[in-house]
Amino acid sequence: MPIVTLIAIYFIIWWVVLFAVLPWGVRSQQEAGSVENGTDPGAPAIPNLLAKIIWTTIVTTVLFCIGQVLFASQFASFDGILRLLGMPH
Repeated sequence: MPIVTLIAIYFIIWWVVLFAVLPWGVRSQQEAGSVENGTDPGAPAIPNLLAKIIWTTIVTTVLFCIGQVLFASQFASFDGILRLLGMPH
């Protein structure tokens, strides 16, 4: 598979995982008891974005490697997916 395709797949997986990881450990300002003036009470008190970016990268790398192993071993291939969907290949 071309390197540009691999980078694009990694990038897409990374963004999907980021949106799955964002709610981890979030406490709203209202729950924390420290609502800042001019902000929504449901806004995160401490967003902890650096840790979430690190976790996103770790989870994405694991998922990407599993997918690459499955694809390289022909366990999951384009022809196999087309056959499962009942499409001609």
